[in-house]
Amino acid sequence: MTRRAWLAFAAISLIWGIPYLFIRIAVRGGVTPFVLAWGRVALSAAVLLALAWRAGTLPALRGHLRWLVLYAVAEVTFPFPLIAYGEQRVSSSLAAIVIASVPLIGALLALRYDRSERPTSLRAFGLLIGFGGVVALVGIDVAGSGSELLGTAAILLAAAGYAIGPMVIKLRLPGLDPRAAIGASLAVASVLLAPGAALDLPARVPSAGAIACVIVLGLLCTALAFVIFTVLIREAGTSRATVITYVNPVVAVALGVALLGERPGAGAVAGLLLILAGSWLSTGGRLPPRLAAWRPRGPERAAGAGKRPVRDPARGCDGSAAGAACAG
Repeated sequence: MTRRAWLAFAAISLIWGIPYLFIRIAVRGGVTPFVLAWGRVALSAAVLLALAWRAGTLPALRGHLRWLVLYAVAEVTFPFPLIAYGEQRVSSSLAAIVIASVPLIGALLALRYDRSERPTSLRAFGLLIGFGGVVALVGIDVAGSGSELLGTAAILLAAAGYAIGPMVIKLRLPGLDPRAAIGASLAVASVLLAPGAALDLPARVPSAGAIACVIVLGLLCTALAFVIFTVLIREAGTSRATVITYVNPVVAVALGVALLGERPGAGAVAGLLLILAGSWLSTGGRLPPRLAAWRPRGPERAAGAGKRPVRDPARGCDGSAAGAACAG
């Protein structure tokens, strides 16, 4: 992946490791699943559409309505309330780890819909290792609890939607301004979620902390995150982009333990180790460009250590044809 892709990958891995904590706090503070989903989506849609309108990029959306609706349904309308529903029954860390099944679902869909994203043997092996971590988690930590199994099933359905969404962006909505495309999709999703929110009003006024969580989810974890994620899809492809769901659980588990007092079981620990290994292999089993440059040089490289490499202006800083921007 390019340097820009690695930066986007790191940013989105952190930002999308946070929502599970805020969702858990919000639902415990009295916000219902549909109201939570609608609130964060409507807020982020308003922000992104305002930015897109100011930039003059909204007219470019003409002719893309059906694909914007499909993206809105797959990536937002179903997953957001399903995850909130699931987190009424399972911990935030468990929810994040279950979402790690997204890359495997995406790889299976790529077999039929996207030849360029069909996994190599190494990447497929990494995907299977990562999903093995999810299996270990469910089999050890969830089995035997009907309520937790129901919550886990809801989150797995959300994962299927998360796998479809990036594919729609890549294949049917390429080249569009992320603020306009994501803002319009979120606006569609807010309309679709509105009836459910009206029928799922809280029985009491949510706490101030719960309301603050909805605001953070809308501005940081939805508006900003979706723009960065769109950049990542275009830089790295859908399969590699969805591998962020292998890194998110590390952030989510750390926050759940530190702030919510959650105690992951043996299945969660085993799952995390497998998920980290699967994440690395799924991106090709390579280090980021700058880290790769720091590796000790072999004898054959030492001889030319004093020579300054010639930069090919047609290629990126790492020698690839990606055209990544070079640091001065």
